[in-house]
Amino acid sequence: MNATDARTRSRGSALLLVALLLLHGPPLLAQQDDAPRWWKGNLHTHSLWSDGDEFPDVIADWYKRNGYNFLSFTEHNAVAVGTYWVRLGAARDSTVTDQVRQQARRASGALPGYLERFGETWVEQRKREDGEFVRLKPFDEFRTLFDEPGRFLLVNGEEVTNDSAVHVNAIHLERRIEPQKASSVLEIIQKNIDAVRAQRQETGQPMFPFINHPNFRWAITAEEIGQVRGASFFEVYNGHLDTNNEGDSLHVGTERMWDLILTFWHAAGRTEPIYGMATDDAHHYQPTSPTVARPGRGWVMVRARYLTPESIVYAMEAGDFYSSTGVTLRDVRRAGRTVTVDIEPEPGVTYTTQFIGTRRGYDLTGKPVIDRAGIPVRTTQTYSAEIGRVLSEVRGNTATYTFRGDEIYVRARVVSSKAKDDPTSDETLGFERAWTQPFLATP
Repeated sequence: MNATDARTRSRGSALLLVALLLLHGPPLLAQQDDAPRWWKGNLHTHSLWSDGDEFPDVIADWYKRNGYNFLSFTEHNAVAVGTYWVRLGAARDSTVTDQVRQQARRASGALPGYLERFGETWVEQRKREDGEFVRLKPFDEFRTLFDEPGRFLLVNGEEVTNDSAVHVNAIHLERRIEPQKASSVLEIIQKNIDAVRAQRQETGQPMFPFINHPNFRWAITAEEIGQVRGASFFEVYNGHLDTNNEGDSLHVGTERMWDLILTFWHAAGRTEPIYGMATDDAHHYQPTSPTVARPGRGWVMVRARYLTPESIVYAMEAGDFYSSTGVTLRDVRRAGRTVTVDIEPEPGVTYTTQFIGTRRGYDLTGKPVIDRAGIPVRTTQTYSAEIGRVLSEVRGNTATYTFRGDEIYVRARVVSSKAKDDPTSDETLGFERAWTQPFLATP
C-alpha cells in the first residue's frame, strides 16, 4: 500500500467512525455511568516489607474482601520493589540483627496462612545453608492478583520515617524517598514534604504527602504544622494504639489540633484548608489480642469519577472526601451559604452532627502547658475555647448549617450511637463517627 492509499483508507475509517457514532452513540466506555461516586480506601498500611506481620498479598486480599476500593502500602522508608527473600525461623548466623530476627518470627507465624490462602505454586520458598527463606512479592507482581477496574486498586506509597517519630506518608510516588535530615521537627517535616513535591514536579506524576499521627510520642505540635508549607493533609484519626488521637491532660487531641491549624493558617493569610484523614496504620493481621494495630479501624471515602490513582489524588486535593471510623454519608455538599450532610442510616442507630468552626475576632494568644512540677511541656499550647467551638448540633439523618457570615470555616463531625466493632483504647472514640472536610468562608 502506498502513502496515498493509506491516507485514503484512514479518511474512510474516520468517516465510518463518525457515521457509527451518529447512528449508535459514543463507544461503550463513554456510555457507562461516569458520574462521581464514593470509593473507600486506606492510605496507611504496613506489611512484612517493613514492620507488619503479614505478607502484602494476604493484606491486599483482606481489604478487597472487606469492601475497600483502594489501598496504599506505606512501608517505613521502603517501597516494595526488587527481589527480597525474608528469613524464616531462628537465624543460624550470629551476626543477624534483632530487626531481622523479629521479621523472621513474624514471617514464620504468617507463612501457614499464606500457603493456605495462595498455595505452594504462588508462595516461593527456598532452603540454604544459613536457613530457610520465603520471597516477598514486589508491588507490581502481587497487584496483578487484585487490581480490578471499577472495583479495587492498589497504590504505591511510602512512610518517610525519621528517628524522631516524625513521619510523612507519600501516596502514588514513583520511587522511594530518602528521609530528610534536619535539626528541628518543623524542618524535618518541611524537607520531607518538599521531597515529595519535588518528585511530583520532576516526574509529572500526581502524588501527595500527608503528616502522620502528630501525637505519636507527642512528636508534633499544632504550631509546627501551622508553619508547614505544601502539606494539605494530616491524620486526624489513626487506628494504631500508640497515636494518642484523644490526647491527655497535657496534650490536646488531634481534632483540637485541626481547628488550631485552620485558624493559624487563616491568621497567616493562607487561603487553603488542611484536610483531616482517617487511616488504619495497620501492622498486625494475625488473630491476636485486640490491643494491636489491626486493619479496618479508619478510612477515607473519596468522591471521584474513576477508580484510578490520578482521580483519587485530584479528588482528595480538592477536598472531595470524608473520613470515617464507621459512619457512612450519602452526600456532603455546599450550596451557597448552606452546608448539608446526608447520612446513610443503619436500623436502630441514631446520629448527631456537630458543626464546628472558628469565628472572626478569635484570640490566638497561646499559653504554655505546665506539668505538676511546674516545668513547661513541649506540646501544643492552650488557646481560647472559641477556636474550634461547636456552632450547631443537629440530631437525625440529615443536618444543615447556614453560614452566619463571621465564620472562617465550618466542618462537620457525625457521631453515631453505634459502638465500634474494634475500637482503640481511646474511650470517647468508642462510637462510630465521620468527619467532613472544612468549608472555608466565601471571601
